[in-house]
Amino acid sequence: MSTDRRNLLKLIGAAAAQTSKAQEPNAQQPKERVLGIGGLFFRSHDPDALAKWYQVHLGIDPVPKDYAQQSWHQSAGPTAFSPFPMGTKYFGSPQQAWMVNFRVRSMDAMVAQLRASNVAVEVDPQKYPNGRFARLHDPEGNPIELWEPVSMP
Repeated sequence: MSTDRRNLLKLIGAAAAQTSKAQEPNAQQPKERVLGIGGLFFRSHDPDALAKWYQVHLGIDPVPKDYAQQSWHQSAGPTAFSPFPMGTKYFGSPQQAWMVNFRVRSMDAMVAQLRASNVAVEVDPQKYPNGRFARLHDPEGNPIELWEPVSMP
């Protein structure tokens, strides 16, 4: 297992182990905290086609065209926020500056759905203390990691 994978697992495991109630502020934490990720923005050669791919294959609704429409709502759960060293191989190609990790309800169902649409998915055979992982790429080569968290008690 790579050092990057071990470090990520520690971060995700620590986040998943915390309860949902807010932490008490201390001298090292700000009094106000962000609530979660409000958006992920990145460059694309064909933004409309790529947005459609994410909608068709991963169920992520595109940004609405007007305020009367709803935007995609994600399920509550742990989120890892982790800068990686510039030389990491974890994202794949050195040209990739980012990678998104999506939580999934059922890894097996999601992988079957993707493969039925001829999307290549590599499932990590190892089961980690915090769940299962798989890797795929969108049509522009951006890495995507899927995570099926271990059920929380």
